[in-house]
Amino acid sequence: MPSVVLLSDVHANLEALDAVLAHARLHAPHAARYHLGDLVGYSANPNEVVARLDAELIPGVAGNYDSTVAHGYKHCGCRSENARQEELAHESFAWTLAHTSVECKTRLGALPFRLDVRPLGGHTPGPRFVLLHAHSTSNLIYVTEDRSDDFLRKLGESVDVRSGDLVAFGHTHKPWHRLVDGVHYVNTGSVGRPKDHDPRAGYVRVDVADSGELTLAFERVPYDVERAAAKVVAAGLPTEFADFLRMGGRG
Repeated sequence: MPSVVLLSDVHANLEALDAVLAHARLHAPHAARYHLGDLVGYSANPNEVVARLDAELIPGVAGNYDSTVAHGYKHCGCRSENARQEELAHESFAWTLAHTSVECKTRLGALPFRLDVRPLGGHTPGPRFVLLHAHSTSNLIYVTEDRSDDFLRKLGESVDVRSGDLVAFGHTHKPWHRLVDGVHYVNTGSVGRPKDHDPRAGYVRVDVADSGELTLAFERVPYDVERAAAKVVAAGLPTEFADFLRMGGRG
């Protein structure tokens, strides 16, 4: 039975990424692995995270942080809920721009906007996985769990999926899954910066039966949060980012 590992929103957290990769190797050693973007931002190891994914031969798509850093945009395109969050977002973006190498920016700029995967191969009418960072029209749109079935249905129509297929995305840092008209919509959560008040790193494993039936597992993996938080502070990033990792989000 083929398996696919989907991970998103590492955000320069090397400790969380390494823990997820080790967990996936143990529990799904033969799985195909893909990332859904936002490899950099907020934490201390942007270059190392990109290099690790390259070394592991894990393909993926561009998140908003990846494309804005790669092209030196004016901000990350992140949504802020108040003035302090806006200030912190600009601090993170400026730090990341200054601390990503030319090689790293080039790699981020080469990431595609979307990937289509057929886990059972193209010779059978098996399920198709459409991998996005956020939405089919923009990597800035938040596909949150409170979106309506009709919103998801239109998203599915925009990428031409059918019953049995899967549309995967991240961006919100909160994992969830819904079935609409037989199509699986799955937010993989976040490896390196969860926002669901669980500080453990998160990813999704999808097992694909020969019949095409999909079974999803949301995995949570403990990692050395204190080490990651200490590196954030040592790098000169705001201490709020370290506290965010410890709490799994605000509040």
